[in-house]
Amino acid sequence: MPRNDSTPPNPTQINLIAVGTSLEGTLLAEADIRVNGTLKGILKVKGKAIIAPEGRLEGEVHAVDADVAGTIKGDLVVSGRLVLKGSARIEGTIKTARLIVEEGAVIDGTCRMGQLDPKRAAALQSGEGAQPAPSKAGAKPARPSSFSLVADE
Repeated sequence: MPRNDSTPPNPTQINLIAVGTSLEGTLLAEADIRVNGTLKGILKVKGKAIIAPEGRLEGEVHAVDADVAGTIKGDLVVSGRLVLKGSARIEGTIKTARLIVEEGAVIDGTCRMGQLDPKRAAALQSGEGAQPAPSKAGAKPARPSSFSLVADE
């Protein structure tokens, strides 16, 4: 019987970089990926990136969603939801739409989170939202507040 190579990939498939495995370079994944080993370079995932407690990544991560329990040194860009488990260690820049941080996670760097939908942004700029309108005519709206998290062990 002829083999059908046009079969779509299994949607429940999870790619795996096992403990003891080291990769260097750019890794592109259509499906979810779990990193238990070490990756130096760029990881681009069209699904969820899972960095296990023993997983280490140095470089960049670009994913739709991510669960991090291991260590990342570099940039983390998540268009959906980012979950930092209690054992997560991040050194670098985080950019995500939604962020969940468990107690014990460490972030050493910057974090930019959330995007307003265009209607909400317009309401805030016109003074109809929670932020007051600028006091001077023609002045730019106030920049959203930033925050810093500092925790002592």
